[in-house]
Amino acid sequence: MTTPTSPRISPRAFVDPSATVLGDMIIGDDVYVGPNASIRADEPCSQIAIGPQCIVQDDVAIHALRGSKVRIGPGTTLAQGAIVHGPCAIGEGCFIGSGSVVSRCTLMDGAVVLPRALVSQALVPTSRMVDTGAVVEGGLNSADLPEVPEHLCRFVESVRQANRRRVRMYGNRGGPIEAGSQGQEAL
Repeated sequence: MTTPTSPRISPRAFVDPSATVLGDMIIGDDVYVGPNASIRADEPCSQIAIGPQCIVQDDVAIHALRGSKVRIGPGTTLAQGAIVHGPCAIGEGCFIGSGSVVSRCTLMDGAVVLPRALVSQALVPTSRMVDTGAVVEGGLNSADLPEVPEHLCRFVESVRQANRRRVRMYGNRGGPIEAGSQGQEAL
């Protein structure tokens, strides 16, 4: 049995004391991890990398299954109660809405998954949107997904900015990260 690897958390990140952070992972600069979030890469050969300026809101679950990786690109927001199950690759500036489940898939830069949607074994193209409550599974032609409208881009950015203020307001409660690392090398 292998020894679990300790999380590497940027000193510029905020991790709420009630959050669970276990296993082989990197949490980058200016990341906000809210109350009761669960981020686990504690199964053999699993890894998680959360890029800089990501928002992991209350009750979010991120789990890298055995032998899988979860990569969350810079500036991505995971809203309350979202679930991300690896393997997953989530691009830069994505938004995953409250109560959504994203599993075994790829979201390209700027993709938006609205609340209570399910995305499984699919690729969501750049700046495309999965609507509230929708189910997107492997066989769907995801190129038919609508583009993210401008008003939703503004909303996503406002959520991102509000949570970045929380990082500054609460200060750092994370642990040290390895020298020279800014939470990006695994992305």
